[in-house]
Amino acid sequence: MTPVVSADPVRFTDVLWDASEGMRRAIDDLKFLRLLGAGTLPLDAFRRYLEQDSLYLGGYVKSLSLLAAHAPTPLAGAFWASAAASTMDEAASHEAMLTSGSLPPSTEKPVPSPACLGYTSYLTATAATEPYPVAAAAVLPCFWIYADVGRTLAEAAKTVLDRDPDHPYAQWVASYDAPEFHAIVEAAKTFVDDAAAAATPDQREQMIDAFLVASRYELMFWDSALRPTPWPLVESAVFA
Repeated sequence: MTPVVSADPVRFTDVLWDASEGMRRAIDDLKFLRLLGAGTLPLDAFRRYLEQDSLYLGGYVKSLSLLAAHAPTPLAGAFWASAAASTMDEAASHEAMLTSGSLPPSTEKPVPSPACLGYTSYLTATAATEPYPVAAAAVLPCFWIYADVGRTLAEAAKTVLDRDPDHPYAQWVASYDAPEFHAIVEAAKTFVDDAAAAATPDQREQMIDAFLVASRYELMFWDSALRPTPWPLVESAVFA
């Protein structure tokens, strides 16, 4: 599936990437990612990440499905719908990892963290209520930043796998540097470029804002796996 390639030599997605440089540097510096790449992340933190990411992916599927429904062309709609289906496959791989026995068991049903709920709520609301170009820009950081992080982690995972071929972190991380995944990311970027080419100047400004908000949530989400922010305790209401 090949999107229409814009003739403009200056890609709008390059503008988005440059605008998010500070946040991307902060993501690269996260202790969670350094420990994950080295294979030394505590098991409970890795499980917490997988649980939260599984919950996030459920919301992301909804956002991609809404985006597909609002797409301006059948080609764009088919791409985003296909991406939603691929995301469901990714969620299934998370579940397999969580039930493999290689991670400590959990006795509590996972609930979305503040970062997870905030991120999915933002994407769903944007996909449902904002113009297509803005919604497309909002879902892009999950593709792009994940691919960028995954490429770096995969290099670190190779070293870990040389020492321990059965290491669960390294096996899982290495799977995210597949050429097929990077091809999907490039296609998503091109669809966003096409959306920007058809957008109004005001919508392009909104696209930048949406990309930055989603990038900020990426940072918060990654960080919350090692430094979780619990929900405040809420007393049950007592009715007379």
